[in-house]
Amino acid sequence: MEKVTVNASTSYEILIDKGILDKTGELIANIKKSGKAAVITDDNVDKYYGERVLSSLENAGFSPKKFVFRHGEASKCHSTLLSIYDFLAENGYTRSDFIVALGGGVVGDTAGYAAATYMRGIDFVQIPTTVVSQADSSVGGKTAVDISGGKNLVGAFHQPKLVICDTDTLDTLTPEFFSDGMAEVVKHGMIRSAELFEILSTKDIKENIVDIMKRNVSIKGKVVENDEREKGERMLLNFGHTLAHALEKYYNYTGLTHGCAVSIGMSVFTHIAERRGMTKPGVADKLDALLLKCGLPITDPALDSMHELYKLSLRDKKHLASGMNIVICSDIGKSEVVKMSVEEYAEFLKS
Repeated sequence: MEKVTVNASTSYEILIDKGILDKTGELIANIKKSGKAAVITDDNVDKYYGERVLSSLENAGFSPKKFVFRHGEASKCHSTLLSIYDFLAENGYTRSDFIVALGGGVVGDTAGYAAATYMRGIDFVQIPTTVVSQADSSVGGKTAVDISGGKNLVGAFHQPKLVICDTDTLDTLTPEFFSDGMAEVVKHGMIRSAELFEILSTKDIKENIVDIMKRNVSIKGKVVENDEREKGERMLLNFGHTLAHALEKYYNYTGLTHGCAVSIGMSVFTHIAERRGMTKPGVADKLDALLLKCGLPITDPALDSMHELYKLSLRDKKHLASGMNIVICSDIGKSEVVKMSVEEYAEFLKS
């Protein structure tokens, strides 16, 4: 079993291996000796893993109950959140108890925010079951829900007590959903690791998935340690996301998935940066080649409405009173946050 330790405001371990889902109760018992467990998941994940996780928790001496909500980004909202609060209160959960977030990014973000805010904060464990949640969203303590004004605009930083990544759970993903999650994996290679980028470009991804996930969470964990509250270095993790969030909002969070939007955002910004001399020549083509290998898009018809995307991107969290923070990769594995005024950002997009 691979193990990565994150030393943020609280220290916790990320455990990565094939076939460890049925050890959930045993692994949690190493850090949580008692308490009731609220397993929060969606209807898709529940069909595959809900009862297995409940059984494992029961065998380890915990008293678990399950809350299931409808899958999809539309459920990452206050309506779902309020239902979770009611479920916790009606079943008598206290600060001594804990939440288990079983699922992808929507489950992790929503259940994590419930854990951050119910009784002003209770413990939670992440069990990510998708590529994007194992590689990225389950690590670092960012929790949130969406509102009509934009994605992830209401949330809190709340670190998990433990992250359990069973890479076998990725086998039940459709090829399209697996590809979608690879956008965040490619992102980590672009911003921090030429070695990871090379592995992704030259090797079979599924055959090397445990090593790839370890490298990803190591990158994410180190960035979180250095900048837990996203005041500086952690902004690098937003590479591709400024345009991605605008694209998602443009389509009202339907039709274009998050990973596909991030892929397009990374490609577009890197091509622009290369043309403006901010990125080493040839990097954009290498990035595009890897994105296409992963089954991800590098363009979209909405790019013809760049002015509308510009206006939508100004609603993003990276828009500050002083302008925009844009992540640029000068080379593969090398990135920086570039501060632009709103006028400079508009000019950048016109390129």
